[in-house]
Amino acid sequence: MISIKTIINNLNINYIKKGNGKAVLILPGWGTTVNTYMPMINSISSYSTIYCLDMPGFGESEEPNASWNLDNYVTFVINFIKNQNIKEVDLIGHSNGGRIIIKLMSQKNLNFKVNKIVLIGSAGIVHKKTLSQKLKIKISKFCKKILELKPIKAICPNLISKLKNSFGSEDYRNASPVMKQTLVQLIDQDLRELLPNISVPTLLIWGGNDTATPISDGEIMKKLIPDAGLIKVENCSHYVFLERPAYVNKIISTFLNGGN
Repeated sequence: MISIKTIINNLNINYIKKGNGKAVLILPGWGTTVNTYMPMINSISSYSTIYCLDMPGFGESEEPNASWNLDNYVTFVINFIKNQNIKEVDLIGHSNGGRIIIKLMSQKNLNFKVNKIVLIGSAGIVHKKTLSQKLKIKISKFCKKILELKPIKAICPNLISKLKNSFGSEDYRNASPVMKQTLVQLIDQDLRELLPNISVPTLLIWGGNDTATPISDGEIMKKLIPDAGLIKVENCSHYVFLERPAYVNKIISTFLNGGN
């Protein structure tokens, strides 16, 4: 296995390359790194050349100077594939990595061919907010207005950031200011209208107990992607590929090496 540094979109990016044969690229989920996917990487490297990156802002890859939106990520991945001189590739996306792939497959005139796609607990479906979620947002906005009053701000200048953290997800709380803004730009974009644009065989793998991207998201994707199959792995979470590595790796191997 070779761990390499390269420059993509003017950022120092860490990635690994392992194995021989056709190219397979793993796009990690938010907050994960190359190390998270080692069981999958080791399996795929036995029959393909596997690439996996530390996405910008995570692991050993440099953080962007300003927040990114989904189009920035798509351009980044396209530039990485061009940098590696890859002409044909199979794509695997976990969580936010899947979100990037969905948007990528709507781009026209790509200078490489995507043969197959694997989406694992993919993000990209936005649900209507519940009453409690709406109430929480209203309370947050109200508190923010109060805290932005000059007398309050002068006495307690850090209260607004503390409020945001208290209402945000764990991913949000753990992110730097730039990555917080990036996450906000990503999570509210519903991609279901783009799913019919995916024209290649697509395998959906989902943990039955996934609470980050529920199995219902996988069912929506199966319905809207023209050539898609969904495998539900019972008693597994958002990290099904770590909880049932042998099973998931076997499914991926069968799919990428001829099975649909």
